[in-house]
Amino acid sequence: MRFEIMRLDDIDGTAVDSTVVDAASVKRIVQQAASVGQRIYIRPADSGAR
Repeated sequence: MRFEIMRLDDIDGTAVDSTVVDAASVKRIVQQAASVGQRIYIRPADSGAR
């Protein structure tokens, strides 16, 4: 399964950028975001997303 991870702006919460990753990469990305206090949003990726 693949997930879209969006980095969110600290001021207004809008998506700054996004990437699609496999399930194995989600844990690493969440740990990195938590270590620096970065806000992210994770959702299942569309089947056509890259």
